Amino acid sequence: MKILDRYILSTYLKTFISVFTILMMIFILQSVWVYISELAGKDLELEVVFKFLLYVSPRIVVLVLPLTILLASIMVFGGFAENYEFAAMKSTGISLQRAMKSLSVFIVFLAVISFFFANSVIPLAEFNFYSLRRNIAKVKPAMIIAEGQFNQLGAINIKVAEKSGENGEFLKDVIIHQKKGSYNGNFTVIKSKTGEFISDESSDVLQLLLFDGNYYDEIQPADYTKRTKNRPQVKSTFEKYIINIDASQFNDVDFTKKESITKHTMLNVIDLNTAIDSLYIKRGTILTNFSNTMLKKTNQYALNLNYKAIELDSLTEAVDILKLYESRKKIQLIDLAINTVQNAKKDLKNKSKTMLNSQVNINKHIVAFHDKFALGLSCIILFFVGAPLGALIRKGGIGLPLIIAILIFLTYHFISLFAKNSSEDSSIDPVLAAWMSSLILLPFSIYLTSRATKDRALIDADSILIPLKKLVVSNADTQLNNDKQTSSEEIRELHTFENEKLINIVKNFRQYKHALNYKQSALAVLNSRGISELELKMSGDLTNLNYENAVQYYIDFKENSKLGLALNSICLVLGLGGLILNNNGFPVVGKTFTVIAVLVLIFFLIVLKKTIKNQSSFYDFLEVKFFNKAFILILIGMPVFYFYRKYFITKMEEDLNKIA
Repeated sequence: MKILDRYILSTYLKTFISVFTILMMIFILQSVWVYISELAGKDLELEVVFKFLLYVSPRIVVLVLPLTILLASIMVFGGFAENYEFAAMKSTGISLQRAMKSLSVFIVFLAVISFFFANSVIPLAEFNFYSLRRNIAKVKPAMIIAEGQFNQLGAINIKVAEKSGENGEFLKDVIIHQKKGSYNGNFTVIKSKTGEFISDESSDVLQLLLFDGNYYDEIQPADYTKRTKNRPQVKSTFEKYIINIDASQFNDVDFTKKESITKHTMLNVIDLNTAIDSLYIKRGTILTNFSNTMLKKTNQYALNLNYKAIELDSLTEAVDILKLYESRKKIQLIDLAINTVQNAKKDLKNKSKTMLNSQVNINKHIVAFHDKFALGLSCIILFFVGAPLGALIRKGGIGLPLIIAILIFLTYHFISLFAKNSSEDSSIDPVLAAWMSSLILLPFSIYLTSRATKDRALIDADSILIPLKKLVVSNADTQLNNDKQTSSEEIRELHTFENEKLINIVKNFRQYKHALNYKQSALAVLNSRGISELELKMSGDLTNLNYENAVQYYIDFKENSKLGLALNSICLVLGLGGLILNNNGFPVVGKTFTVIAVLVLIFFLIVLKKTIKNQSSFYDFLEVKFFNKAFILILIGMPVFYFYRKYFITKMEEDLNKIA
C-alpha cells in the first residue's frame, strides 16, 4: 500500500471509529430511555441490565453504521478539501477517484461484513433479547411490578405497598382489580395483607398466592335494569387465595408500544427463505379450504342431487323463477337470499382480515430477507454520497458536515420506513421497499461523484438553463433596441473628425446609439494616425467600462427574462390545464400536468432570481438599491411576468443614458 493510501485510510479509520463510538453511545442512551419503564424501579441486577443493553445494541448498528460512513466520509474529504490537501494531490496528477481507491476497498469489505453481521449476530441478539424478557418475567415476576402504583398483569391490575425477598416475590398490602369476562370495567376487587409469587422457568403459568384478605365482586346480570337498580354483589373473606396468570403474555406488554419483535427478526436468510415458502403454502391452503367451505354453503351439490338440470339451449328467454311461487313464498325466498348474501359478506370480511394479516406477515419476512443484503449496498452508496459531497462543500469538522449528514440520513431513513410500512399491505412491492432508499440515493451518489471528479460546483443551474435559453433567445435580444446601423457615408465622415472626437466615439459609441462597426471604423482611423488600440487601452479611453458592464447586465436581463417569460407561460398553461383536467374526469393526465408545472415553476423561480440579480447589478452603477426599491413590484411580477419584463426593458434602456 502506498503512503498516500495509508494516510487516507488511517485518517478515515480514526474518524470512523470516533464517530461510530459516539453515535453508538447516543443511540444506546436513547434505547435506555425507550425502555426506561422496563428497567427503572424493577430491582434488576447490573448484570441483567448489561445483558439487556447488549442484546439491544446489534439492532442499533443497522442505523449507526450507514450514518457513520456518511458522516465520516463528509468530515474526512471535507477536511482534505478545506486544508488544500486535495489541491496538492491534483497538482501531482492524483484525481479524486484515485484518492478514494483505498477507502472504496475498505467500504466494500465493510459492506460484506455488515451482511454477515445482519445475518448472524442480529437474529441471535433478537432471540436472546426476547428470551431474556421471557425468563425475567418467569424467574423474577416482581420485576414487572413497581411499588406504590398499579401495574397491569394480563387481566388483573395489581398494586403493592412493599416488595421483599431475593427476587421480590413477597408482597405486602396487595390490592387487585380483576376484569371479568367480556364486561368493560373492574368489578372484582381483592385485598390481602400479604402475597407471594410462585413461578417456574419451565412453565408459562405464574401463581399469585394471597393470604388473609377480602374478596368483593359486583355481579353483572344480563338484564340491564336489574344491574342498575338492585346492584347485586358478592363479598367474602379468605385465608388463602390463588390466582393463575399467563406469564407468556408479559413479553407483549410494552413491545407493541415501542418496537414489534416478531419471529422474522430472529431468522437468517436461509431460515427466512424457508419460512416464506411455508407461509405461502399455508396461505394457499387457507384460501383453498375457505373457497371449498363457501362452495358447500351454496348447497350446489344438493341442488344437483334433488333437481334435474334444464337444457339451457331450449330456453328462448329469461325465466323469472319467483313467478312460480305465491307472494308469501316469494318473500321467504327473498329473505333467505338476503340472509345468505349477508352471511357470505360477513364471512368474506372476516376472512379478508385473516388473509391481510397473513400477507402482512409474509411481506415482513420478505423485507427482512432483502434488508440483510440492502444494508451492505446502502453503506457503499452512502460512502459515494459523503466522500464527493465533502470534497465539494470543502468543510471538515463537526459543524456543517454533521448537519448535512443528518439531513441526508433522515431522508434515507424516512424513505426506508415509508416504503417498508407501505409494503405491509402490499401497497409497495416488499422487494422494492427493502431496496428503495438505496435505489433513490444511487443516482444522487453518481451525480455527486461526477461533479466532484470534474471539480464543478454542487449545483449548476446554468448547465440546464443555457441550452433552454438558446431555444427562446434571438439575436435581437443580444443587442440594444436603439442600436442603429452605420452607413458608409458616416464611416467616411470619420476621417474628417479630430482625434479627440474619434477617441470619444470609440469610448462612448454605445451612448451615441452606434453599432460596434462604427467603433471599429473609428479605431481604424486612429490607428492610421499613429494612435494604437493599446495606447487607448492604457489611457482608459478604449472602453467606457461602467457603461459597457451596464449594457451587458441589461442584455443578460433581456435574455434571462425572455426565458423566464417562456417558463412562466408554460407553468400557467400546464397548471391551469392540470386543474381543469383533474376536475373533469382525467385525474392521471391532470396530476401529470400539475407535477410538470411545479417543476417548471422551480426553474422559473431560478431564472427570476437571475433576472433580479441582473437588475440589481445594473442599478448599482446608478447607486440605486434595486431590490429594496422594487421588492413589491417583483412579487407582483411573478404572476404577470410579461408586463414586468416589458416595463423594465423600457425602463432600464432609459436609465442607460444616466450612466456616465
